[in-house]
Amino acid sequence: MTDERIVSAAREIAAPAETIFELIADPALQPTWDGNDNLAEAAKGQRVRARGDVFVMTTTTGNIRENHVVEFTEGRLIAWKPAVPGEPAPGHLWRWELDPVGDGRTRVTHTYDWTGLTDEKRLPRARATTADNLRASVDRLAALAEG
Repeated sequence: MTDERIVSAAREIAAPAETIFELIADPALQPTWDGNDNLAEAAKGQRVRARGDVFVMTTTTGNIRENHVVEFTEGRLIAWKPAVPGEPAPGHLWRWELDPVGDGRTRVTHTYDWTGLTDEKRLPRARATTADNLRASVDRLAALAEG
């Protein structure tokens, strides 16, 4: 558990940014690499294409989340804020940054930012999300992209 409100993990992956980005930007694929073991499923056909898009995910506890895309650059950057359907986002953000480093390799940085989280009920879960959790997602993503 941590009170650090921005945690991240990064590593170089032996795959092009475009290949990795497809695994992130297609919500139906996210449960295959989720290191938090929090994502159960998302309907196909929700591939994120722009800031302002919203994709819907079911968590492993059966909760439905609308994920509001707040940052987007095709092939390089995607960030979203999850929310209960029909409610405002409570203030935490998931971000993926992909930086090509040459020879078909990409530096991938995954960040969880809960500086804006105000919902007291969500704070224990936010504190439990560590860099190790994020690293698990990056490592699983690497295994898929490199495989």
